[in-house]
This record gives sequence, structure tokens and C-alpha cells, in this order.
Amino acid sequence: MAAYPYRPGPGAGPAAGAALPDQSFLWNVFQRVDKDRSGVISDNELQQALSNGTWTPFNPVTVRSIISMFDRENKAGVNFSEFTGVWKYITDWQNVFRTYDRDNSGMIDKNELKQALSGFGYRLSDQFHDILIRKFDRQGRGQIAFDDFIQGCIVLQISKCEVPLTGLLASVIVISYRG
Repeated sequence: MAAYPYRPGPGAGPAAGAALPDQSFLWNVFQRVDKDRSGVISDNELQQALSNGTWTPFNPVTVRSIISMFDRENKAGVNFSEFTGVWKYITDWQNVFRTYDRDNSGMIDKNELKQALSGFGYRLSDQFHDILIRKFDRQGRGQIAFDDFIQGCIVLQISKCEVPLTGLLASVIVISYRG
């Protein structure tokens, strides 16, 4: 599993959020999630501990993406030190999600997605927003749950890094996606 370091910045998604809870609280959470007592939380253990607010399992692709961002030793999991980063990352995303979930439905619809991505600095076409909804809506309702919202934003950020942008076009991203 490749490690992708989390480096927040303009357009990266959530801005720096609130301070972390105290270490003893996080240690308690870590121990509860680390079911096999290995000292490392695997993607399966993390998936079981997370909730996307829809009573469905957290997207395993999202969980693996998050683990890979924080797993500095490529051990297919996170130790306690790395877990504190995972905790903050997910908490920051929760705050972003709640900000743009204007109707408090627990889901992000197309208009809310447009507002969120615009807030991150993306200028995308309506057609591309439709593609994102279709790609990341695992329940087929025209809306995106919390975990899929994170995954969509991770994919956009990685795509943005891989697309060469020059001159005045640097503020506009054009992504062709076939899904």
C-alpha cells in the first residue's frame, strides 16, 4: 500500500480544524478500534469503527485511501501516532461535510457538492458535477454520503496534482473522466 502524505493546502479539502482531543481520550479510542491488539489499526478495523451516517458500512476504498495517507511505514495500518492524524483528518472532513450539507440530510446533493468544490477552489462544469455524483453515489439516490464525499475529494485532489496547469489556466481545472 503506497503512502500519500496528507499535506493540507489551498484546494486540498478541509482547512485546519479544531485541536485534537487529549491523548488519553484518543488512546482509549485507539485501543477500542484495535480489536486484535496488534498496536496497528488495519483498514478492516477502521472501517468497522467508522460511521458514514447512513447505516451502511464505510466505503472500504475510502478507508484504504485514508490509511495509505497516514501509514508512513507501509504496514497496511496505522499505529497510535498515525491514528491521531487519521482522527484529525476525518474530524476535519466531518466539519466540511456538515458545512455544505445545508439541508442536514446527511447527504451531499449536486448543488451542495458544487458549493463545496467551489469553496475548495475548483471550477468544474455542471456535466462534471453530474459525473462525480454518478461515480461516488453508491446508493443510487443522486446524493453522496460522507465517506464517498471524502473519496471523491481525494480523487479530485490527486487528479489536480497530476494535471499540468500553466499560466492563467492555473485557476481552472479540466478533468476528463470516464466512469
